[in-house]
Amino acid sequence: MTHPTRPASRRLLPALLLACATALPAALAAETGPDAAVILRAVARPAPSQTPFVEVRQSPMLKKPLRIEGEYRREANGDLVREVRVPYVETTTLSAGEAVIERAGRAPRKVSLHQVPELEAIQNGFGALLAGDTARLEKTYSVQSQGTLQAWTLRLQPRDARLARSLQRIDLHGQGADLLCVESHPVRGEPQRTLMAASAAAAAGIEDMQALATLCHGKAE
Repeated sequence: MTHPTRPASRRLLPALLLACATALPAALAAETGPDAAVILRAVARPAPSQTPFVEVRQSPMLKKPLRIEGEYRREANGDLVREVRVPYVETTTLSAGEAVIERAGRAPRKVSLHQVPELEAIQNGFGALLAGDTARLEKTYSVQSQGTLQAWTLRLQPRDARLARSLQRIDLHGQGADLLCVESHPVRGEPQRTLMAASAAAAAGIEDMQALATLCHGKAE
């Protein structure tokens, strides 16, 4: 099965965010409001870590949405690995200022983070999320929290004008102590949704886009 070629920055953006956490500590549920700083501090977690994901992409080039399944890993040395298992096999590793994309039978492809504004912004945001550092994250994104602790959203809007030309915003959806989904909204095209952990498991066998959006937003079907 083939899939449309996408810029590495578009494919890596939700990946880096998802690798930051599978679930927020239970202590978060005891807070009185959906404070962004509280959530970000809770998201910070030590390596190594891993979580399954289900990513859904829509494109006019496709007869039906492309469903991608695999696992994100954060290695003990801090490297981020995105391992796609279905419907193709691909490994992307973010390390030492570059992204390395590997496929069987092909030479590894390297993308410098410093040469691509989108990737550099991703690197800065990723480091801030792992550290739970609100001030550092806000150098790259405007961060807003919405909802309640029972159903919250963290909205990240890029500050850099070059990044904002391609990315409108990223919404992180969660319930209580759980991060359920990362929803990336490009300036043009449909949102890209990546369900994780429990939401990824609940998405098994579901093809309907509205049902998947419901799972992403943390609403009962």
